Amino acid sequence: MLRLSGTSFLSALLAMTTASFMSACSTEKIQKAKGTDTAYVVLGENGTAVARILTTDAECPLIRFDTSEVRMDVRAVPESLPLRATRSLPTDSKPAVFPLLTCEKEIPTNTRSATIGDFVLPLPRTEIKRIVVIGDTGCRLKKSDGAYQACNDSNRYPFATVAAAAANWKPDLVVHVGDFQYRENACPADNPGCAGSPWGYGWDTWQADFFTPGATLLKAAPWVMVRGNHESCARAGQGWWRMIDPRPLLPGRDCNDPANDEQGDYSDPYAVPLGSDAQLIVLDTSNTTGDIIPSGDIRQDKYRDAYHKLEQLSQRANFNIVANHHPILGLFAGQDKQGKVNLQPGNQGLQSVFGAVNPLILPPRVNVLLSGHLHVWQEVSFSSPHPTQFVAGFSGTMEDLVPLPEQLPPGTFPAPGAVIERHSSWVNGFGFMTMERTGAQQWSVKVWDAAGRQLNSCDIYGRHSACGLTQIK
Repeated sequence: MLRLSGTSFLSALLAMTTASFMSACSTEKIQKAKGTDTAYVVLGENGTAVARILTTDAECPLIRFDTSEVRMDVRAVPESLPLRATRSLPTDSKPAVFPLLTCEKEIPTNTRSATIGDFVLPLPRTEIKRIVVIGDTGCRLKKSDGAYQACNDSNRYPFATVAAAAANWKPDLVVHVGDFQYRENACPADNPGCAGSPWGYGWDTWQADFFTPGATLLKAAPWVMVRGNHESCARAGQGWWRMIDPRPLLPGRDCNDPANDEQGDYSDPYAVPLGSDAQLIVLDTSNTTGDIIPSGDIRQDKYRDAYHKLEQLSQRANFNIVANHHPILGLFAGQDKQGKVNLQPGNQGLQSVFGAVNPLILPPRVNVLLSGHLHVWQEVSFSSPHPTQFVAGFSGTMEDLVPLPEQLPPGTFPAPGAVIERHSSWVNGFGFMTMERTGAQQWSVKVWDAAGRQLNSCDIYGRHSACGLTQIK
């Protein structure tokens, strides 16, 4: 037995008492985080995991990594931001109010557990084998086209149901391919489907469109967040930079002042390692247009630079999945007033810039494209040397209604030179997509409805894919 002198005994007792007191204070500080609205983990450059929390507290809480505690850093303070120019008329816009404190802390590599008060944060795995893919999850309220989705009806706006079913699949990673926030304009008071809904671009709308319905899935796994056109500066860009983007929030890149939108509307690609010589590359195409981008347009320079950085990142792994919002190699089915179905190609803005660098549109080491924007599920594989394209914009937003034909007309090309060998689609249905690794360059893809029932199964092998059904009915 260790024996202490009287002086040593008193010193040890004082140290123990002080440690106990400090521990109690730390516990008290952590418990204050119970007032927090939500906590989640986003993955950024090189797979860096960032813990985020949105809190009503006046200061950021402590976060525990294994046995040590540190205080989280302030990312954004509560603010009521001045009204800025938006995609809507000034009479249909309002200032964005963010009453919560946004806090964050990078999670050290090899951390075994991370908690903020009662919140147990999901941690990234060394090898990611199970991925949930969702997109276009907000409830559409848009005056200019008279689109008022029934946000108050869980059957017609089922993102919460989709998120719960996807969480039940127990993913290692969630990829959201963009368009989180859709409640842009006020719902007419006489419309019971959406009456009373928050609108605009502030916290109340982000909460209703994403954080509340997506809560179960936010707890299930770390997320990779892809920016959609609804998160551009003239829309929900302020909330995107405050709460979603994994990189540091810098003055001038926050979308608060339209004079700085040339900074806020663009960001560099980054890669998230998936293990076993595979990676996911995030490509911000939120501010592209559906038309050819003309010479002299800043998007020419921005997206040309993005292409070169994407190509450099693709050299890091043998299997590359690129996640961006606009389908570069997808197809869209529209219908004219006479009922004739017209097939539209992939995003011509990106095609015009990328194609000027490389006639094959994408760097040669890209195997798979994951996108949203079209409110459908879709798969397109090519006999030409193009990556397979998946579209997963079917997780909550009002759906596109015109189906792709089971047999595509001769001469159907989503991009110049892109020769389709197989395709599959699902229109007018809500759900999520999963990817499960089955080999070095092989993944099993499944399509699920909102209730978690499997509807289709596909296989990815290299840059090709094939599905069991051509059309889900």
